[in-house]
Amino acid sequence: MGGNGEKKQKAGGVANLKTSPKRAALNAKGAESPQAAPRVHHIRVYTDGCAFGNPGPGGWAFILESGRHYKEASGGYRHTTNNRMELTAAIRALEAIKAQQAKVDVYTDSQYVAKAFTEGWLEKWRAKGFAKRPNADLWRRLDELVRRFDVTFHWVKGHAGHPQNERCDRLAKEAAKHPQAVDRGYQVKEGHG
Repeated sequence: MGGNGEKKQKAGGVANLKTSPKRAALNAKGAESPQAAPRVHHIRVYTDGCAFGNPGPGGWAFILESGRHYKEASGGYRHTTNNRMELTAAIRALEAIKAQQAKVDVYTDSQYVAKAFTEGWLEKWRAKGFAKRPNADLWRRLDELVRRFDVTFHWVKGHAGHPQNERCDRLAKEAAKHPQAVDRGYQVKEGHG
């Protein structure tokens, strides 16, 4: 307990401040008030990726939902793989989150993406510096992004009637039909660039 009558929980917990009468009087006169704990947003993310031909033209899509807020986005690449598009969907979704603090639930039909987190694969790959890891460029970026938030990955069965997964599937496929971007990580890795 500090000398000013404030009590705080341990780091990582929500601050529970009790203000002393002296501090309350200063606050009432317009003096600096203690900082309120930042609001933690709960965000649901749905992702999907595809590639026609694998490798071939590919697309990614995501949906973000948080309270009344809704956002969806998609994009296509001229030559890529399904796994790269699944990773890109998750990356683009996390990049789109503007909240400073968020609890994020990511729903993906990609076991490749989900199991990297739920079964600890990513930790092993990181420990080895992603050496000889396919799609290392994207895994490094995704690893960086998940450290910004409290993220939990969930696997959902694809093409099983999950509304947001089905919507992401349609968006990704549509984007793959009209690809605009070049997947430079794939192009360089495969020697096409």
